[in-house]
Amino acid sequence: MSAPALDHLLRVMTEREASDLHLKPTRPPLIRIHGRLQPVGSEPLKPEEIGNMVDGILQPHQKRRLEERMSVDLGYGVHGLARFRGNIYMQRGTLAASFRRIPYQIKTLEDLDLPPVLLDFCELPMGLVLITGPTGSGKSTSLAALIKYITGRRPVHVVTIEDPMEFLFTDGVASISQREVGTDTPSFAEALRNVMRQDPDVIMVGEMRDPETVGTVITAAETGHLVFSTLHTNSAPQTIDRILDTFPVDQQKQVRLQLAQVIKGVVSMKLVERRDGSGLIAALEVMKASPKIAQLIEKGETSQLHEEIESSVAYYRMQSMNQSLLALLVWGTITYQEAMRQSSDPEDLSLKLRKMFPKIEERGGEMSPSTADFSEILALQQYRKLYEEQEEKTKIRVAEKEERIADLETAVASRDQQLREVERRVQEAMHEVEKMRGDYNRLRQEAQEKIDKLMERIKELNQRLMGPEGSDKKPGIFR
Repeated sequence: MSAPALDHLLRVMTEREASDLHLKPTRPPLIRIHGRLQPVGSEPLKPEEIGNMVDGILQPHQKRRLEERMSVDLGYGVHGLARFRGNIYMQRGTLAASFRRIPYQIKTLEDLDLPPVLLDFCELPMGLVLITGPTGSGKSTSLAALIKYITGRRPVHVVTIEDPMEFLFTDGVASISQREVGTDTPSFAEALRNVMRQDPDVIMVGEMRDPETVGTVITAAETGHLVFSTLHTNSAPQTIDRILDTFPVDQQKQVRLQLAQVIKGVVSMKLVERRDGSGLIAALEVMKASPKIAQLIEKGETSQLHEEIESSVAYYRMQSMNQSLLALLVWGTITYQEAMRQSSDPEDLSLKLRKMFPKIEERGGEMSPSTADFSEILALQQYRKLYEEQEEKTKIRVAEKEERIADLETAVASRDQQLREVERRVQEAMHEVEKMRGDYNRLRQEAQEKIDKLMERIKELNQRLMGPEGSDKKPGIFR
């Protein structure tokens, strides 16, 4: 087989709407459809066949990288079909490869069934927005949708830095420049250092892989740019912790303060299977930069971010992963079993479901046995009322705690001011004591000098009064 044979497999992959193609010796080609691998044909591939296929698409510098590092990323396009992100690597001493399909047509958020709240990030003048999730969770596709939205509506300069380049953007209202690591720039870090001189408004970094890239991205967001990037993390709190962990311990406090200022949003994604088996849909956690979120990040209290996200649904339109799964389940998009399988905290999800549908587990995950059962609607209304009352009570308690905290902070500030005043007075008193001690020593020395002079004068007078030697008159004052 050769490059044309690879093109044929990629065409088959596209026709079947597969997301990935895997080439491995001793196995037939495998394609991933709706999350499951399926073979293409029955003939296993030979090592030399895979070598011939990938040899025809590798550039000389990519071949050198493969020889040096035993792995290389690349972008490959088939005219009129699609683009593909590939990785060629060594396994058991032989070549293997995987390809991810990247359509030429970039989908919108509506096409992807993503919530409109994500468009809020596109209107930001500056800051850092992160799209996170495991491999194959839709990060790149969602990020491309956001960049496309910006290019069609904002007169700005967008610069993307990718390894390899995936989606191909065209200029709209915005001007867009795409740079590929290995082709247009030697590294992410080098590209980020240079991008500041390219007058960017929006910067998209394919992935934050190392401390240098992370630090430069944060700096870019601090200096007035809107920066989008991705990370392989599963939640917003984990994302913040992962960024901090890339730096030495002595730098983490400063980085945490920077993050609290620049982070504007974290979207954590996961693809789940639809109820009707027609494909996958994204469940996603959304964290936005509210004042409380920034405060928790600044204080290092990332364990409390999850609670704040879940309590900020109404005003900030945040949501946790379980709340997203719950929404998909209520709308009938996914099954109860799929929701529980994909949840990182199934007990919490089960509790949320039982609050809304008390008998859901008895019914095997079915939301309602009959659409004509008004009692179910009445129960929902009652639960909603209870939820709203509880939410209002929670808001009142939070407000009271925040007021108490403010009072305590004021008291502490007043006490600190009093302590500073006492310290100032002590310092003044000590200075006065030192001054008095100096004056005392000076006066004592002057007095001693006067006494010494007086004694000398008395001695001199006595000598004068004694008269000539041998006189029979009494000396001194008795003369």
